[in-house]
Order: sequence, then structure tokens, then C-alpha cells
Amino acid sequence: MPVMKKPTIYDVAKSAGVSITTVSRVLNMPNKVNPSTREKVLEAIDALDFVPKAEARARAMQHMGRIGVISPFFTAPSFTQRLRGIAETLSPEKYELVVYTVDSVEHLRGYLSALPLTGNLDGLIILSLQVGDSEVKRLIEHGLHTVLIEYPHPKLNCVEIDDVAGGYMAATYLMEQGHRRIAFLGDTDLPEFAIHPVSLRLSGFRKAMAEARIELPDTFVRLAPYSQERTRQVAKELLNLPEPPTAIFAATDFQALGVLKAARRLNFQVPEQLAVLGFDDLDMAEFADLTTISQHLDESGRLAVEILLSQIESPSRPPRHVKIPLSLIKRQTA
Repeated sequence: MPVMKKPTIYDVAKSAGVSITTVSRVLNMPNKVNPSTREKVLEAIDALDFVPKAEARARAMQHMGRIGVISPFFTAPSFTQRLRGIAETLSPEKYELVVYTVDSVEHLRGYLSALPLTGNLDGLIILSLQVGDSEVKRLIEHGLHTVLIEYPHPKLNCVEIDDVAGGYMAATYLMEQGHRRIAFLGDTDLPEFAIHPVSLRLSGFRKAMAEARIELPDTFVRLAPYSQERTRQVAKELLNLPEPPTAIFAATDFQALGVLKAARRLNFQVPEQLAVLGFDDLDMAEFADLTTISQHLDESGRLAVEILLSQIESPSRPPRHVKIPLSLIKRQTA
């Protein structure tokens, strides 16, 4: 019986009606290829069952693995802190870390379509990004072990928190401190390809206020772009109301710091006249003595690596879904 010849990159190019350069670009720089061409090449790859494993084999010879991380808005403090947990856990292992930053839906889809095919990665961690069923199917079919952080899927490993519970915890704590005029301040400029935890935190916040039968006026729910200056301006508007809030829950620590700046400029005493509560427990929160809801960012990164390495070692292991408990860190601002 004749041995079936394995398809080559030339076969893929011919089937898709493109050059081998285009096929190579789809595999290595998917964001540089227009979506319709990329889809045509991926269909040819799937139809031919083409698996470009050369680089993976070369790395195996060197006994060095590679773990990828796909992350949005890489400079945001919460992502940097979570990535630190990933890097610190990987450093003693025989794996190098490769970070892929995403700035559009097409950029994300490009990575999720090409990375499982190249054989360049032993595992993948995806931070706070929406992964669809078709993309999950490709990851599984091509054996790229994956852990999602913050955006769960039943067929993949995931590490998450309960954002609704976090908002509920924040409102409950402020009410326990005697506050009844409590405002919410969140961010508005999350891109469409990322998850939106702020709306979930607001949902939990509203739920706790409603259960306590405390009114939450529309004027007390404000959204501002994720910047200190714009947050400060919105906080200033809140504090200049005829009856200003006595407490503000900011959905991120970064914005809570903007609220503190506004309070200082308007000579509000914190926490005597205004309590401020954040969310995340960034390094800067401790420096500012900010009371906050901790989602254990470093720990989520460490846990994601541990789960991923366990599955690389035992591929038949079923997906693990881990929910990290939140905790309230009481400092001086509330």
C-alpha cells in the first residue's frame, strides 16, 4: 500500500490560489493578511490537514519550550501585574515566554487562527479576551493547550473571578460603614474585543443597593475613559453636586486614584467626608493606602501557568475551571 505523501506549504498555496509567501505570512504574521485571504488559506490548511511542525521539532531537540500569552492593552497596570505572575512562575521552568498584544478584533482572530497551526507554542494563556466556539474548536483540534483568564469557556481551562460578587461586596462594605449616598464610577473605553467586567461590577453594586432599599440616582452612576485626568473631571462633577455622595466605588484602582486627586483639589477630607473604594489591588493601591477589592492579579497569573503546565504534562486531563475568591483590603480611604 503506497504511503500517503504529507501535504506541503506548496500544496496549501496551490489549493488556496495564493503564493507560498502568503501562506507563510498567514502562519507567522496573520494580522498582516486581509481577513478573506487568511480565511481562504486556513480552509485549505484544514482541508489538506497540513501541519507545519518543523520549528516545534527543532525546539524539542533543544529541550526548550515556549508559552504564548495573548493580551489586550498591554500597558494597563492590571495586565502588567498579572503578566508578572505568569513570568515569575515560568522563569524556573524550561519555557520561554512570548507575548502577543492585540489591538483589534481582526488582530485577535488572526492569532487564534494561526497560532494553533504553527507548532511554535507548547501552551497558550489568553488574558481577558473573548474566544468564540470556532476558535476553541481549532485550539483543541490542533492540540494547543490553553488557559483563559477572566473569560471562561466550558471546553478550555479557565481562571476567573466573580465580578458581580465584587460589586456587591463593595456596596455592602460601604453601607456597613454607614454610607447611604454612594456613587459608582467606571470606565467606558474598553475595545469591543475585550471583556467588560465593569458592567458586571455595576450590576452587583446595584443589586446590593436595591436589596438594602437605598436609592441609586442616575446622577450617581458615572462612566469615564480609562485615564486619571478624565476620571478626575467626572469625580469633580460628582463632588460638586448639591448633595454629593459620601462614598464612591471606582470599578478600578487606577480610576480610584483619579477620584482621590479630585477630592484633594476640592478639599474633601478622605475618608471623613468622602470614602473611596477601588477594585484590583494594584501595587499602586498599597502605596496610596487605598481600600480596595483584591482580585489577586499575580496569583491568577501563577495559577494559569500551573494549570497549563499540568495539562501539557497530562494532556488527557479534563479542563479545570477555577474561580479565585475576592477579598476586601481595608486601608485608609474607606
